[in-house]
Formats: sequence, structure tokens, C-alpha cells
Amino acid sequence: MPVPETNEKTATPTASLYESDFYAWTQEQASLLRKHQWSELDLLNLIEEIESLGKQQRQELRNRLSVLIGHLLKWEYQFSSRSRSWLATIQVQRLDVSELLEENPSLKPYLEEALQKAYAKGVILAVKETELPSSTFPIECPYSLTEILGDRFYPGEASELVSEFE
Repeated sequence: MPVPETNEKTATPTASLYESDFYAWTQEQASLLRKHQWSELDLLNLIEEIESLGKQQRQELRNRLSVLIGHLLKWEYQFSSRSRSWLATIQVQRLDVSELLEENPSLKPYLEEALQKAYAKGVILAVKETELPSSTFPIECPYSLTEILGDRFYPGEASELVSEFE
């Protein structure tokens, strides 16, 4: 397949469409790709958007881990307030992380780094939702990735809520 070239004549109208109607721009770019009209592509913006998609997947992983860790911390440190809602959030986030990794296996090497970044946000979530002082929670994540992502791990004292959902 030949290397695509940009056409200076069409770069300006396409670029302005990129700025004025992003959805229309995506549809136009997809159509041009399907038709192999390489010279009509808005390559600079297309490259930027493809790179952005990869970054979004990493951000999605960090966000899901943050919510999951925040709820695991709440589960462990505020056990008297445990609820079905917390349990459901833990279970759904685990499923969502699992699906994300299944669909994007190249994110697996990033998991440890994502965990470190997600833990800080998870603590903030737990502090805000429990009103416990931040000093309540460990500085470093007390859970391993295996525990966090495992469907049977619920930190702290055992709960009847978990057995209800099994």
C-alpha cells in the first residue's frame, strides 16, 4: 500500500470541518479511508486523534481502577456503612476493567503504573465519601492487582452482603 500524502488544497477545508463539526469530520475521514483517497485525508488531525484514542484507553483504565480502589477502601475502613450499592460498584468496576483489558491486552504492562496513579484518586474518593481523615488510609496501595481484580476479594471483616450475591 503506498504511503498517503497530504493535499495542500484540501487541508484547509477539512481542518476547518475538524474545528467546526468534529463528528462530520470523523465521518468524512472514514469515508476517505474506505475509498483510499489518501491525498484528501487530514493527516495531521487524524494522527492526533488516533494518538488520543490510545491515551483515552489508559485514562479509562485509571478511572475504573480509581473507583474500584476507592470502594475497596470504603469497604474495609467503613465497614458499618457497607451497602449493596458499594458491592455492586466493586463488582461492576471489576467487570469493566476485565473487559477493557480483554479488548486492549497491550494495556496489561501499564497496570502497575496505572495502579499507583489510581490509588491516589481512590483515596480521595474514599476520604470524600466516608469523611474519614486521609491519614486513615495507607500511603501505598495495600492491595495487590490480583486482589483488586479478583472477584472474591473484599478487604476487612467478612460481610453477609457478599454471600447474598454469590
